[in-house]
Amino acid sequence: MDCALFSRTTSSSALNCSTITAENAKPPLRLGFQNWRARDSVPRSRRRLVLVASDRNSGNQCEFSGLTAPLEPITQPGRLLSTVFQNDREYFPIAVEKQLKQLACDRDEAVARMNLSLGSDEACLHRRIADLREMDCQAGVEDVMYMLILYKFSQIKVHLVPRLAKCIYNGRLEIWPSRDWQLESIHSSEVLGMVKDHLATVIGWSPDSGVTDNWAPTKVRRLHLSKVYAKSILYGYFLKSVSLRHHLERTFLEDYSLSSKRPLCPSGPGSGLQMSLVQEAKPETTLKSYVMRRFDRETVQIYGKPKSKAAINLMERHTNALFGVVDRDDVISTSLASLKRIVLEAVAFGSFLWEIEEYTNTTYNHEAY
Repeated sequence: MDCALFSRTTSSSALNCSTITAENAKPPLRLGFQNWRARDSVPRSRRRLVLVASDRNSGNQCEFSGLTAPLEPITQPGRLLSTVFQNDREYFPIAVEKQLKQLACDRDEAVARMNLSLGSDEACLHRRIADLREMDCQAGVEDVMYMLILYKFSQIKVHLVPRLAKCIYNGRLEIWPSRDWQLESIHSSEVLGMVKDHLATVIGWSPDSGVTDNWAPTKVRRLHLSKVYAKSILYGYFLKSVSLRHHLERTFLEDYSLSSKRPLCPSGPGSGLQMSLVQEAKPETTLKSYVMRRFDRETVQIYGKPKSKAAINLMERHTNALFGVVDRDDVISTSLASLKRIVLEAVAFGSFLWEIEEYTNTTYNHEAY
C-alpha cells in the first residue's frame, strides 16, 4: 500500500488514533533489554538537558539533545523513570519492569477489595477507590510507555523534537541535525519504501530532491502539520503491525509447503480447483502488494488503530504537547528537510508505540480501547 490508500481510509482530522514497522526475519519486539549493558555507552555526565538555538547561513535552526521531549512525566513512576533514564541508563529496563508490576499490583488490589466489599455498606466507597486507583495507574502506565519510547529513540541516537514553540524563531522552523539516516534505519527495506511513499504524499518529498529543494523556504499551516504528524504516527503503527502479519503468513506458508507430504500441484480430477486454492494461499511477494491486495478500508482501520486506551491517550498527549495551542490561521515558515524530519520521527514514534504497547501489555494488561 502506498500512503495514498492510507490517506483515503483514515480521517485527516482524527488525532485520537495511531499504527507499525517490522524487520522481516527478526522478532517483532526488540526493546534491547537483553543487551542493555552493552548498548549503553553514553557517559552519565553527558546526559543533561540541552537546548541550543544557533544562527547559521541557512537560518535559525533548532539543535537539541537530552530529555527535551514535548511531554514531561506527571506521575511518580514517570518522574522516577525520567531520573533513572538521565542518570543510570543501565538500570532503566529493570526499573521499568518494577514500575509496571507495581502499577498492575496496585490496580488489582483495589479491584479485589471492591469485589470483597460487594453487598456491604462499604461497597460504594471501595468502588470509588477502585475507580480512582484505575485512573492513577492509567496515567502512570502512560508515563512508563512514554519513557520507553524515549529509550527506544535513544538507542538510535535520536532525540524527539521539543515543543515547536522552542524551535520557532521569527516565524521560522528549522530542525538540526535531521537524523534522517538514524530514523530510517529502524525499518526494513520494504517498509522504508512505503515510508518514502508516505513522505511523497504528505509533504511532496522526492528522492531526487536536491540540497536547494530541501532547504528552500516553504510555508505550512501549523494545524495541517499537526494532522500530518498524527496521521504519520498512525501510519508507523500500521506498518509495524501489518509487516509482522505479512512476515508470519509468508513464513507459515513456506513452512507448510516444505513440510507437507502432499504435492502442492496435484494432477487428476479437481486439480484445477486445488491448484487455484494453492495459488490463493501463496503469500504476496512484497509488503506493498500484500497491503494493496489484501487490505480493504475496514481492515486498514483495524490495523491502523492502537488496541489500548493508554496508547491512544499517549499519542494525543504527545501530539498536543508538540504543537501546542493551534490557531487555524497560524502559518510556519520552514523547509522540506525539516518537514521530512518531523514526519520520519512520527512514523518511528508509531512503530515504537506498537512495540511498547505489546511489551507493557504482558505485565500490565491494558484496558482495550
